[in-house]
This record gives sequence, structure tokens and C-alpha cells, in this order.
Amino acid sequence: MVEPLKAVGQSIRRFDATSKVTGEALYPGDFNMDGQLWLKIRFSDRAHARIRSIDTSAAEALPGVVRVITAKDVPVNEYGLVTKDQPVLCGPGSTISGADVVRCYMDNVALVVAETEAIAAEAAKLIQIDYEDLPAVFDMEAAMLEGAPQLHEDKPNNIEIHYRIRKGDMAAGWAQAAVVVEGEYSTGYQEHAYLQPEAGLSYIDEQGRVTVIVAGQWTHEDQYLIAHALNLPEEQVRVIYPAIGGAFGGREDMSVQIVLALATHYVRRPVKTIWSREDSIKYHHKRHPVTVKAKWGATREGKLVAMEARIVGDAGAYNYTSSKVLANANLMATGPYECENVHTDTYAVLTNNIPTGAFRGFGAPQACLAAEGLMNRLAEALNMDPVELRLRNSIREGSFLSVGTPLPPGVSMPQVIERGALESYWTRTNGWQRQAVEQPENPALRRGIGFACGFKNVGYSFGAPEQSWATVELYGNTEIEHVVVRHGGADVGQGTHTVMVQMAADAVGVPIECVKFIGHDTAETMTAGSASASRLTFMSGNAICGAAAEALEAWRREERPAKATYRYRPPKTTPYDPMTGKSEPNFAYGYVAQAVEVEVDIETGFVRVLRVVSTNDVGKAVNPQQVQGQIEGAVIQALGYAVMEHLISVDGRIRNPYLSTYLIPTVLDIPIEVKSVVLEYADPIGPFGARGMAEMPFVPLAPAIAAAVKDATGVWIDDLPLIPDRVVKKLREQGVGVL
Repeated sequence: MVEPLKAVGQSIRRFDATSKVTGEALYPGDFNMDGQLWLKIRFSDRAHARIRSIDTSAAEALPGVVRVITAKDVPVNEYGLVTKDQPVLCGPGSTISGADVVRCYMDNVALVVAETEAIAAEAAKLIQIDYEDLPAVFDMEAAMLEGAPQLHEDKPNNIEIHYRIRKGDMAAGWAQAAVVVEGEYSTGYQEHAYLQPEAGLSYIDEQGRVTVIVAGQWTHEDQYLIAHALNLPEEQVRVIYPAIGGAFGGREDMSVQIVLALATHYVRRPVKTIWSREDSIKYHHKRHPVTVKAKWGATREGKLVAMEARIVGDAGAYNYTSSKVLANANLMATGPYECENVHTDTYAVLTNNIPTGAFRGFGAPQACLAAEGLMNRLAEALNMDPVELRLRNSIREGSFLSVGTPLPPGVSMPQVIERGALESYWTRTNGWQRQAVEQPENPALRRGIGFACGFKNVGYSFGAPEQSWATVELYGNTEIEHVVVRHGGADVGQGTHTVMVQMAADAVGVPIECVKFIGHDTAETMTAGSASASRLTFMSGNAICGAAAEALEAWRREERPAKATYRYRPPKTTPYDPMTGKSEPNFAYGYVAQAVEVEVDIETGFVRVLRVVSTNDVGKAVNPQQVQGQIEGAVIQALGYAVMEHLISVDGRIRNPYLSTYLIPTVLDIPIEVKSVVLEYADPIGPFGARGMAEMPFVPLAPAIAAAVKDATGVWIDDLPLIPDRVVKKLREQGVGVL
């Protein structure tokens, strides 16, 4: 056997790099078939209304229109990733109760299938819809009041979910507190802004399966939801992902998957659709706007003794993953700190706004803004260095969480905080000392430094079933000549398939060139779970290593080829106790600390992020270059979230659905330096010691920036994003910049 290369730990070039750079890689919108038709969706014209009738006659009479599909044509008219609470198409004639009601502008009312895209678009406008308007509610707090308009009969007061944590004795905690700080924090929507808008092609394959080429984050979940809506056996549905132009959680829920399949199911011809950027911004879910009202208490020595928080998140019109996102926010509201006395109440609230769901960080960034904001306020109140205060309270090996159970082994938060400080603006000579920041000559420009840290789960939480299947096939005679790895995990642009090949090569003991990877096709793989929760390296690595070990055993028994299929299941997690919140929420975590330097123009309110130092424990960097790319990408995406991305929704309608008016960072907005500090404290159950890391660098950046703005200007600003007019208003209220 050829001496194997050690692939894990090497910055091996992604095997899709050349095709993407040259433009040869095909994305969903690039596929065409002979005889294909085009699909257009007629979206709702109301935020909340009952549809009395739909007249499709004018659309059907338009030359070139092949079919118009409405609610009555959907076999099982419901879908949803967590709860099936949304109609595929809204309107009369459905067997599902409540499917005749639109609850937001994002709801689909009808589909037009036509010979050309232009004809389909024109016909969609010709559909006449008779609405009976219903009262709507767009404010989270108003939605929870008695007498507010109700979106779903089974959700009183529009509360999708309410989580509690009750730990310790709050009265005793407050009695011990020498210093108490309070704050109210708010965050806005965030648009995923992936490069490739929603698109896809559906057709009947050679085995008679309804097949959809599309971009998503979990082929088998898409397959299941399509099959459910079409009332077909899952084996009669096939989902294929080609190249995927980004996701960040934005492709976890359905966009075009079911409607494409539905169209082809009826017309028996290939059907294609491509959304415009405007469609993409208006009609797929967003990051949750969240408000947090919190109070923390500490002793004079800086020991946290009481934490209290009320968290409210806008779910929009349907659950999507809101019940999961707010569960995460509830856990992260106390930050990566130990405290004996905790009281939280967290709500996901239904409104007639656009639905919200998964986005990188999954509730942790919103909670971290408040937790780290209060920690920095405590440091100020105690006249204590913020790094020192964090280290006095940091979770560590053996620590118990707010939910009353210990963290899984492998906690590295103190080491991450220390290294993050030392790699940035702090020294530790006589205690922790922060370096002074040099101020610009222009008196209107003020510079400041901020620090924040956080942690984030790896894998599904709170009892959600977690698994990953992999198959490894070994071919050759006396020696293993080539290896085939089958795994369903989605590569949404992060390079995970390359990482899987690296781990497979080392698990089998062959050079990486000997490994062929097959994925992204439900006909070729078993379920692997989603490309979310920073889980794919962890879960796929364990599954591939398990399959490799069993395949090698078969090889030693002289089976040729030697094949093994293996399912990895991590340690079980448990849901919140409904009254106390006690649970075993996660089986692994990743840890991060960040320091930032900002420059604030006190005349204009413009916040410029100059430098970011991001320190991350990744367990094991399977591909160091890709780890660095994930850190830099997360930092820039978090920068946009913190200082510039301002999605405006008025009465449920998005008012700036263009990248000319919804601003995301460009090359001119990124920091002078993003310093990636990669630590490798092995996770005890991670493959090769690796732990997930893709979301973690997003989590603490916003509160670090807010702390730096406070350092620069003397003013706390607790509402995101820190856009210039908001910053100027706060500065003027505090007398900063007033001539």
C-alpha cells in the first residue's frame, strides 16, 4: 500500500475551486432541459385576509399558459420544517383547515406554468383574487395582548412558544449583589443575501421520480416535505443539489422546492423558475428581530450572583424554526458564565410580518448582544478590566449551565478569553491591562476598543433527533486502490465536501487522490441532517470514520469490494422542562472571543470597524485555510449585521428589497485587519478532535463593536444596527458632538 498522506490538518485546495473560479460549476439556475416550461408564483396581496375566491380564467386564456395551480390542487396542503403550519398554496378548496387564509405577504396563492418566463409572469398578474381583509398585528408586544388579532387558532395570544429557566433563589441572589446593571437591547431583521437567488428545475427522471434540482441545506428533508405535500412515497421523489451559492440558514426552509415538484407532478414536463433579487429579499425568511430586557447583579469582587432576562422574538406568520431559535437564545441569554440564580422568560411571537428562521448563529447573536453588553456594563460599574471580570465568571470544565446540568467535556472558554486578550490589546503584567488606543488628529473621529466572547452549540439541541449516515466503499485487489464515500451533507459554499474527503482519506489510510466523493443526491445517499448548527464536520466526520472502520474490517476479511454503511448518533440531548428549564441541551460547543477597534465619526454617526481579532477554539483545524475563511466570512457578515444592514418592514411589507437600498459590506467596508487566532483544544468526541466553528465568529462581534463605540464616545448604544442616524441621535441625546 502507498504510504498515505496525512490529509487532516492540511490546507488542501477545495476540489470544486477550479470549476467555480472558471465559471464551469453549474448552479440551480444554470440547468435547462428540452421542452421545459417556466413557473411563476402569485404571492399574497394582503398581510392578513381570507381568500373568498380565485378567478384564474384570464390567466388560463393567455396563449402559452399550460396550467394554473391553486390550493385545491395540492394533495396535502401543508408544510413546515418544525411544525406543518403553513399552506403550500393559500386559498379555498383545501382539505387543511385555515388554508384559505393568507397571514403575510410571503404566502403563495397560485402557480402559473407557461411556455416562457414572460408569459408566466404576465399570467400571474391576471389572476383575480377576492380577499376578505382580517385585522393584522405587526408589533410583538401588541400581538401578545388579550384581544389582539389571532393568526392561528391553536396559538393563544400569538405565542408560538414560551421557555422558562428557574434556577436558584433570585431573592437571595439580589441580596448578595453589591452592583446591579440593567439594559434593554434590540436587534433587527437580517437578510441572508446569498449570491445565488432561489432557483431550480424539476422533471420526471428515468425511473419516474419527481426530481428537483435546487439549492438547499438538507436534501432528505426537502425530499420528505415534497413527498408529504404531493402525497407520494418518499422514494418517488428525488432531490439533487448542484453547486450552492451560499445559504447561512436561509435555505433551511422551503422556497421553490415544493412548488416546482407540484408543477412537474401535474404537467409531466420539466419546469424551471428563477427568483429575482427582489423576490429573494421579499419572500424568504429572515433573522429574528429580538428584544431583550435584562438585569444582572454581582458582588463587589465581581462574582455574578443574579441574572434575569425577558426575551421576545418576532416569528412572523409561521413557526419555521422560531421555536428552536428562541430556545437557543434562552440558553445563551446568560452568556458563557456561571451563576447560581437565573430567571428567564423567552417568547417566540407570531405576527403578520415576514417569517423568520435560521440564520448563522441561530439566536445566539441576539442573546449575546445583551449578555456581553451587561458584562461590559458590570466591568465599568466595578471599575474592573472586562477581561478580568469575564475570567472570574467564565464557564470551565465541569461548570453547570443555567439549565442545571454540566457542560459536556472539552470546555475551553477561559483559555479562549485569555488568548483573545493577549493576541489583541491586552497585557498581563500586574493584572490585566489594556493598551491605550491612539486617537486620530481629526477631533470628529474617536477611536475605541471593545471585547466580547461567547459560545455556541454544535449539532441539534434540546432533544431534536440527531444522526448522520455515511457509506464507505473500498476497491482494489491486494491493496486499496480507490475509495468511494457517500454522504448526504450539503456543501453550501463552505467547502465541507473537501473536509469530508480529507477525513475519509485519513480514516481509511490512503492518499486523498484515491477518494471519490458522492453526495447531494437523495438517490445516492442516506440522510445526513442539515448543513446547519455548525454540525457537518463533527457529524459527518464521525459517520465517515465509523463507516471506514467497518469497511476496513470487511477488507481484512478479504471482501472485495468492501462496503460499510454507518450511522453516527451523538450523546442524547433533552428538552427544556416546561416550568424550570432544566435540560441537557447540547452534546458539544464551540468557544470564541473577539476584540475590535472602531472609529466613530461623531458628526455623521458613521462607525468604521478598523481591526478585529477573533480567537476560536476549533478542536482540530481539519483544513486550516477553510477555517480562516469561515472566520473572516463570519466576521464580515456580523459586521454588516452590527453596523449597516437595516431591513425596513412597514405593516408587514419589506420596503427596501434591493441591494442598492439594503446595504451589505463591500470590499471598502471590511476592516484593515481580521486576525484569525485558531486554537485546537480537542473535543473529546469530535472526529480527530474537531468541533464545529462556522457560526461562532459571528456571535460576539456586535457586542464587541458596541463596547468599542462606548469606549470611543462614552455612550452605550444598545439597538442594532448601529446605522449613522441612530448613532448620531444617541450621541446628541448624551451631548456628544453638540457644538
